[in-house]
Amino acid sequence: MRERSVGVIGVGLMGTALSRRLLAAAWRLTGYDLDPARCEELARLGGRAAADHAEVAACADRLLLSLPTADHVEDVLRQVRGALRPGQIIVDTTTGDPQKMAAFGADLFARGVGYLDAAISGSSADASRGEIIVMAGGRRETFDACEDLFATLARGWVHLGDWGSGNRMKLVTNLVLGLNRAALAEGLALAGAMGLDAETTLAILAQSAAYSRVMDSKGRKMISGDFTPQARLSQHLKDVRLILAEGDRHGRDLPLSVVHRQLLEKAQSAGFGDLDNSVIIRAFEERARDEE
Repeated sequence: MRERSVGVIGVGLMGTALSRRLLAAAWRLTGYDLDPARCEELARLGGRAAADHAEVAACADRLLLSLPTADHVEDVLRQVRGALRPGQIIVDTTTGDPQKMAAFGADLFARGVGYLDAAISGSSADASRGEIIVMAGGRRETFDACEDLFATLARGWVHLGDWGSGNRMKLVTNLVLGLNRAALAEGLALAGAMGLDAETTLAILAQSAAYSRVMDSKGRKMISGDFTPQARLSQHLKDVRLILAEGDRHGRDLPLSVVHRQLLEKAQSAGFGDLDNSVIIRAFEERARDEE
């Protein structure tokens, strides 16, 4: 049985939530983030804060990455290259360009290092409760070797094929989830404009044929105006841009995602990028003010 130790690189919202799960299950964890405050928080949680990325890579057979983009992953892999050794496994939960993720996997495999693009369906709040789904691309034997890790972190995990497959599925799930969230925001904005009570509207929507789970996770945030981030709007805008790039690559028009990108860009330009993605409701309010 593998030692229950893991290195974590990137302890932002998602990385911290994953680290909490691992530490609560008595995993030995060493982590690093460019933000010293996040390293201090990791130490308070019971993990060991490393001095840099390479120290994390040197301390554990399995490394968990939770980074903003594939470009950040590429930079980290460059920095830890000399510390990696055959037999290690990198479990990369970053949402990024599937082509880049596939290239990382092939390069690492050639050096004897396992790699999974293990995209996550769920927010940091879901991750803290172990309610995420892990969607992984990579060699099957690498996936099988990480089932104990997935069992600690998630309620479900699935192997989808070769490297890049995890992020392809993540983009599909984020396309549908994001549009559900935008539709809810638009409906609540219209209800408010017509003078309907927000609490009553949300309650009726949740009992109607219009129901989606996003009403449970984001509806309350939208009507209360509490946009404390569980998943930042700027990150979802990045994902929608990736979705549209994949659509172009495969010759598929995605008109709803084009409009969604415009709404997210509107919200980000208004200064809402670092808030929870439920703040997309402000894009409808900003648009209404523009038209007055």
